[in-house]
Amino acid sequence: MNLIRASHLKLAVSVLALATAGCISTPPPAGLTPADVPAQFESKAPAGSQVWPSADWWQNFGSSELTQFEQTGQTENLDIVAAAARVLQAQAQAGITSSQLFPNVSLGASARRQGTPIAGTTVTSDSFGITADASYQLDLFGRIRADVRASQEQLRGSRYAQQTVMLTTEAAIANTYLDVLALRERLAIAHKNVDAAERILAITQAKVTNGVSSNLDLAQQRAQLEGEQAQIPVLEQQEREARYALAVLLGRVPEGFDVSARSLDGIAPPVVAPGLPSELLRRRPDVAQAEAGLYAAHANVDAARAAFFPSISLTGSGGVASGAIGSLFSGGNFAWSIGASLLQTIFDGGLLSSQSDFAKAKQTELVATYRQSALNAFSDVESALGETSSLAEQERLKTAQVADAQEAFRIAELQYREGVADLLLVLQTQQTLFTAQDQLVQIRLARLEAVVGLYQALGGGWVETQTGLPDGPPVAPIQTNPNPEKPAGEK
Repeated sequence: MNLIRASHLKLAVSVLALATAGCISTPPPAGLTPADVPAQFESKAPAGSQVWPSADWWQNFGSSELTQFEQTGQTENLDIVAAAARVLQAQAQAGITSSQLFPNVSLGASARRQGTPIAGTTVTSDSFGITADASYQLDLFGRIRADVRASQEQLRGSRYAQQTVMLTTEAAIANTYLDVLALRERLAIAHKNVDAAERILAITQAKVTNGVSSNLDLAQQRAQLEGEQAQIPVLEQQEREARYALAVLLGRVPEGFDVSARSLDGIAPPVVAPGLPSELLRRRPDVAQAEAGLYAAHANVDAARAAFFPSISLTGSGGVASGAIGSLFSGGNFAWSIGASLLQTIFDGGLLSSQSDFAKAKQTELVATYRQSALNAFSDVESALGETSSLAEQERLKTAQVADAQEAFRIAELQYREGVADLLLVLQTQQTLFTAQDQLVQIRLARLEAVVGLYQALGGGWVETQTGLPDGPPVAPIQTNPNPEKPAGEK
């Protein structure tokens, strides 16, 4: 009867342990709801444009120099190198955590000689020993497995963070390169404007000499020329700073670094179209990183919950000991021991409870972070699509204005030389032309940078895969409706 009761007790304890372990791991919280994901993007891309960018999206700008810089940045940029090192750190930490799932085995050897005084003499004795110790912590309640899941998700997040850094760096290289070219083009326009002002000053000087114009016109034109000359050092300094920033992005020293291209001519603004908004969540590494962080936090909640249960450890040791090495491995010299220990916290001043509350609060924070990352992703795409469309229209209109302003300045300068128009009209038309030309370059730069921003908002050709990463579904399985005319779920 006692044997039957003991068997029932063991069975009950085993069932309780398994049931408790099963209750520790809970489903992760929902990060998104179907209402958070739009059915489609409102802003439309031009017809025939590429759907989703490719991984080498910068080649679409038609600049071999930009392509060379991007390829250099992928291997030499120090932010990318640091991000890769953080991945290695996370990988090592995952290995440290996973090691807790396996026994800890150690081997020791000892040799000792001691002298004992007996009847006025010292008797020496030798002892030799070899021991092997093993210990293993049972993971009945899933604490170690939860820690391993958390470390694996942190590793996955660090890999996504590395891709985010790489995408950000690629966009920064493209934008800085375009900024250098735009500043050089603005410098060329400023020099042309100074040349025009010097021509008008020469005409004015001749008219003053002949008594046709007054010294007031001469002073006014000199002031105009000096003001335009003052713009050149400012643009030159901005160009140097942009060029130095590009060198740093490429992991190079600024001294001696140069860019071959002189203007934005030949840089074509490519067009790209987004697919479904739901697919964007798998094409943005920052969103995937937020998802991995949420999974890691959820695993930490499971680990904190499991810490309330007892810790059970198994230990064992075996070895041989003898006074002579020759007889060390004789059968009679072998000794062994096995044991088990159970540790249960009775009172800790609220430590475990506070740790569990902290893990739950952290999970709640990361749920909000994940939702915010997804919503920002949708907003980034919509803003970039709208900006590229708006700037394309601005460039069209500003190009027409520059053409008309060039013709107006040509006529005004000719009439001033012939004495038909006064100096004020020439100055007005010249300023209009210079301002329009300078603004056109800035609009072209803004349009190109908006395209870069669109590529970045669409993930830069990155697609989430599970290769070499922990398997698992997305945090919030989303049911999207590809056909707005039918309710979701209807075939």
